Amino acid sequence: MRQQTRKPIEEMQVDQVKLELNSRDDIPQILGGLQYIFLNPTLREQVLKILDGLFPNEIDLYNGRPGMDMWSIFVMGVLRLNLNCDYDRLHNLVNNHKTIRQILGHGFLDDQHCYYLQTLKDNVSLLTPEMLDQINQVVVKAGHELIKKKVLGDDNSPLPDPSVKEKLRGRCDSFVVETNVEYPTDTRLLFDALRKVIELLIRLCRSHEVDESVGRGEIRRLKKRWRRLQKLKHSTSTDESKQASRLKEIIEAHQAYLDLARELLERAEQKLEELEKKKGIDKDKILKIKEFMNHARRQIDQTHRRVMQGQKIPHQEKVFSIFEPHTEWLKKGKAGVPVELGVMVCVVEDQHQFILHHRVMPQEVDVDVAVIMIKETQQRFPEFSSCSFDQGFHSPGNQRQLSGLLETVILPKKGRLSKKDQERQQQVVFIEGRCQHAAVESAIHALEVHGLDRCPDHGLPAFERYVALAVVARNLQILGRYIQQREQEIEKERWKIAA
Repeated sequence: MRQQTRKPIEEMQVDQVKLELNSRDDIPQILGGLQYIFLNPTLREQVLKILDGLFPNEIDLYNGRPGMDMWSIFVMGVLRLNLNCDYDRLHNLVNNHKTIRQILGHGFLDDQHCYYLQTLKDNVSLLTPEMLDQINQVVVKAGHELIKKKVLGDDNSPLPDPSVKEKLRGRCDSFVVETNVEYPTDTRLLFDALRKVIELLIRLCRSHEVDESVGRGEIRRLKKRWRRLQKLKHSTSTDESKQASRLKEIIEAHQAYLDLARELLERAEQKLEELEKKKGIDKDKILKIKEFMNHARRQIDQTHRRVMQGQKIPHQEKVFSIFEPHTEWLKKGKAGVPVELGVMVCVVEDQHQFILHHRVMPQEVDVDVAVIMIKETQQRFPEFSSCSFDQGFHSPGNQRQLSGLLETVILPKKGRLSKKDQERQQQVVFIEGRCQHAAVESAIHALEVHGLDRCPDHGLPAFERYVALAVVARNLQILGRYIQQREQEIEKERWKIAA
């Protein structure tokens, strides 16, 4: 990979890009935020210095096969999340959308440069959550500085004193980002595990010219028995005699399904033992097959206990996806949404609608992260002095620690209130903060619309990168919206003077 594929960063004519001031679409806003960062030498240098970590030190950035520069990788990652699009749409946009290509640094004479789909996937995945968190701080601070400035007319009114820092007031809440999984049942998970065992085993046998003991026909056999189970479960008959007969059929169908699963697993284990004796065998592939075998054994055991023995499987023993094992079964109590499959994410939004900080919360709940979120936010923004929460974040320890960290803590208590708590929650500051806290739902909805409804990337590290990229993209759009509003006001003043 090489950094300089077209021209140096300084020669890109991003300042000549003209954006539509009156457009309500999100593309001009996100491009406006990116343009503002690029045209400010200080901000651009900070962002590019952070992105320097994309390329390992042993890679020569000026020799070898042409790749993508750091700015292009960042722009494409931001666009993917902000537009909530897949790589195929992103591929089309970066090759055909005139304004986006100009932001990437392509002029009219550079119209033949084409990006390849796999190149986009490989390079955007180089971004890390740590890099994106640092860039997010740069973007938010740039937005705060922009908000402090008065809208300049022809009179060139002076700017405020930059040494005076406005205190930040925040709103903290959590929501579920869904993982890309189907609804989990023990029989479905068993089928998926055995399907992957057989498919990977077939590939390994063919690559080492070994006879296959199980083939794709076995997957079809297993699927037929699984589909029979599904049809029996979906019966809606109300006749008691038919219900008893159907229950017997369901148990027999489960038994036949498990018997075939055990047979296939045993044959796969024998073939794997034979392959392990081969020279030059790929140990990583062997471990991957064994991992799916362990999933299959667990699902056979849990299905047998649930159906044949009538046991209730404890929640902590369950796995909700063999492909995304970090997926959790979450109940937020929302109307019409009994359960969500994903991972909790906590965000802190300030009064200017910027997302100051976020945290991915695997195996954590709101009460566990309240103090951590405030401490980490204050490390990034020392002027952060006030925050509101909902009841899910409350505990006596959190109330005590947060009171020592913040000037104003708006944390309603769960359950019955003591006289002291009643007096605290009836204060004007507390009531006003509670009224303003609901605005964080708007920020969460905006994040979900712009990519954080469902994460298509695989694995927890990719999930964390996806969330971090969505936060940066949202903050850049808010920055672009402020710039758009400022330019609109300047244009109005010019029209008034001209009239």
